[in-house]
Amino acid sequence: MQLTGRDRVIIQLVHRHRFLRSHQIVALMGDSPQQILRRLKLLYHHGYLERPRAQLQYYERGGSKSIAYGLGNKGGTCLTNELGIAVHHDSWDEKNHVIGRVYLEHALLVADVMVAIELACWKRGFRLLYENQLGFQTEQQTFRWKVKIRDGMKLGVVPDRVFALQYPDQSDQSQRVYFFLEADRGTMPVVRRNLLQTSFHRKLLSYEATWNQNIHRSRFGFNRFRVLTVTTSAPRVNSLVQTCSQLKSGHGLFLFADQSILAGDILSAKWQTGRPGETAGLLG
Repeated sequence: MQLTGRDRVIIQLVHRHRFLRSHQIVALMGDSPQQILRRLKLLYHHGYLERPRAQLQYYERGGSKSIAYGLGNKGGTCLTNELGIAVHHDSWDEKNHVIGRVYLEHALLVADVMVAIELACWKRGFRLLYENQLGFQTEQQTFRWKVKIRDGMKLGVVPDRVFALQYPDQSDQSQRVYFFLEADRGTMPVVRRNLLQTSFHRKLLSYEATWNQNIHRSRFGFNRFRVLTVTTSAPRVNSLVQTCSQLKSGHGLFLFADQSILAGDILSAKWQTGRPGETAGLLG
C-alpha cells in the first residue's frame, strides 16, 4: 500500500482523538465520503488503523453506528518516522484489542464533543488548540495535578481533554479561553457519603479547589478556565447542576449540557451553569 498525504492526515486525526468513528473522519476531512471510507478500509487491512473489538458487542445487537477506528502499529510507526510525532506505545494493536466497551464508549463521547467543537471552529474561523499546542509537554498526561480540599484530603485531577479557543472579541482583540472537558456517561454516582470513593461531586470539589488555590495560574499560566461537562440526558444535567450549586464557590466555572447540544452549533448553544436556572455560552 502506498500512503498518500490524505492517509497521513487521517492517521494524525485518529491519534489526536484516540478513537474516531468513520463518519467523524469524513466530516473532519471534508472530502468525498466514498473515497475516505475506501482509504479507511485499506488503512485498516494494512495495519495502520485498528477497529477495537469492544465495538463488536454493539454490532452483534443490531446497531447501526459507523465503525470506530484507533491507531494501529504501522500508524504509530508512520507518525514517529515520517511525521516526527512522538508516540509512546509500541503495541497499539494489542492496546486497542483489550480495551473494554465502557472505556471505548467514554472515549467516543470525548471525541464526539471535540469533533463538534472543531467543526464549529472551522465555520467561524476560530482556532482550536489541543493539549500539545498549549505550550506544555506533548502528552495530555501533563494535565494531572492534585489539590487539597476539606480536612487536608488530597484529590487528583485528570480532565478528559484540555483545550483552548482563540478568537477575536468585539474590539477585534485576540482572546484565548481554556477549558477542561469531562465526558459523563452517567455511570459514576453523583454523590457518595465518603469522598474516598469516586463521585462526580468529588470532581466538582477538585475543580473548585483548583480555582481557589490558583493552580491554573501557578502551574499552567491560565488566567481563567471553564469546566465543560457533557452527559447523557437532561435529568442527569439537572442532578449535576443541583450538586454543583451546593459548592461554596466557583459555580460560574462549570457548564453542563446533555448530548443533544452536539447536534447544533456548540459554540452558540446555551449551557447550564452551576447555578440552577442560569445559562451561558462557551464564549461568554
